[in-house]
Amino acid sequence: MKVTVIIPNYNGEKYIKNCLMALLNQSCKAFRVIVVDNGSSDNSCQIIEGMKNKFTDRGFGTEALTLIRKNNNTGFCGGVNTGIRLCITPYVILLNNDTEVFEDFIEKSVEGIERSKRIFSVSPMMIQMHDKELIDNAGDGYTAVGWAFAFGMDEPVENHTKEKEIFSACGGAAIYRTEILKKLGMFDENHFAYLEDLDIGYRARIYGYKNMYNPKAVVYHAGSGTSGSRHNVFKIKKSARNNIYVLYKNMPLLQLIINMPFIAAGCIAKWLFFKKAGAMFGEAYIKGLTEGITSLRKCKKVKYSNRNLKNYVKIEALLIKNTFVYAGKLLKNKGKI
Repeated sequence: MKVTVIIPNYNGEKYIKNCLMALLNQSCKAFRVIVVDNGSSDNSCQIIEGMKNKFTDRGFGTEALTLIRKNNNTGFCGGVNTGIRLCITPYVILLNNDTEVFEDFIEKSVEGIERSKRIFSVSPMMIQMHDKELIDNAGDGYTAVGWAFAFGMDEPVENHTKEKEIFSACGGAAIYRTEILKKLGMFDENHFAYLEDLDIGYRARIYGYKNMYNPKAVVYHAGSGTSGSRHNVFKIKKSARNNIYVLYKNMPLLQLIINMPFIAAGCIAKWLFFKKAGAMFGEAYIKGLTEGITSLRKCKKVKYSNRNLKNYVKIEALLIKNTFVYAGKLLKNKGKI
């Protein structure tokens, strides 16, 4: 058995059965599933318990599906970390509860990550659940202005059929090397949710690992199935705060100083965008930035080493490249973030 699939769940009654049913139909049977429930108040736990017999009947074994119930909501990070600590397989797949994987998803994910020992994570082709001709995510990018973005979002599926290196994998559906994941400290629980996948991918890059996009592994994704719409107050505030964490933890002081004018310009531009979208969105963004700056003491900064200097230079070059890539996307979409 090579793979453990970890699904964080919070009030996922609408999605969780279909998510698990898709795993039942996998061409690869050598995996186990751990669902970590973050204190749900709906019927999702009962649905998960009811699915255990289906896994047994399909020949997966009596312990193929495990449900761990937590008393309170520890967010995406706390949920998946609970599962990762129990993981003894070489690879771990993180899967949102609002996803439905293709039948060869696990097989193709393993093939993708085993192409090189320097690959830390592999992001699949994520297709929008409600418009199956459009990409939801083809890997995550990050820019010198401190903006994260999803490659391919709202673009035709046929435009993203080639494997490529990405900045980081999207934690909504991705495979990781368990040993490296644990060495990197797993997902930062200070994040709670949002940009934690970017943060772990950034850390892996500092130590010379790669993150890849594999279009042969495919999954449908409802998107914001738990938290709501693409832009909401909760998400805006948490993302703004967590972006401060990502920058502070992963950039050495000199790199932060070099990029600070661009990061400041990026913050102003985003604030103006959210303010135009609604006063409460602009306020949420400022509150998130403020909370991030005032709580930096909670962050564990990656210790700088000259041994990783080459990797820092590569990261900076990629940040600059992605800035132009995303600027082109913004122009095409008339400023839509």
